[in-house]
Amino acid sequence: MPIIETKRLLLREFTSEDVEALADILSDPETMRFYPSPLDQIGVVDWIERNRLRYKKDGHGLWAMVLKLTDDLIGDCGLTAQVIDGNREIEIGYHVRRDLWGQGLAPEAALACRDYGFRQLSVDRLISLIRPENLPSRRVAEKMGMSLWKQVMWRNLPHNVFAVFRPNPKMY
Repeated sequence: MPIIETKRLLLREFTSEDVEALADILSDPETMRFYPSPLDQIGVVDWIERNRLRYKKDGHGLWAMVLKLTDDLIGDCGLTAQVIDGNREIEIGYHVRRDLWGQGLAPEAALACRDYGFRQLSVDRLISLIRPENLPSRRVAEKMGMSLWKQVMWRNLPHNVFAVFRPNPKMY
């Protein structure tokens, strides 16, 4: 059952049946080059389980990104709670299968998550944590209307914190 639907995508909760398709993405060294390392099968299972716990605890998490045309799982995108400088922030995160990069799928999903976040959550700001050298992710953040807010050390790595602030509350 979709949480969010866009022109080309459905975002839905992960299930245990998604492990193999998600492993194709999260175990790819190029896709995960800005993470400490790609995930192995156990890491992917843990990733799905962490998000399933987030759905129960927070009502949101990273969702499976499914291409409507083929019904293939092609990535993830969603909203996750993070603690940055001692403050709880809601991050928009995203990954897309490498063979589909450059088709605007990450911005399409991320924009929908931004709108969902402002509509459904009582937050005035949404963020994305992006390693400074990750220019493609930075471009996605900028397409969501985000700009560099600050720089932090997060999980022992330098990160740029991009943020978008709630515009006119009546818009959402």
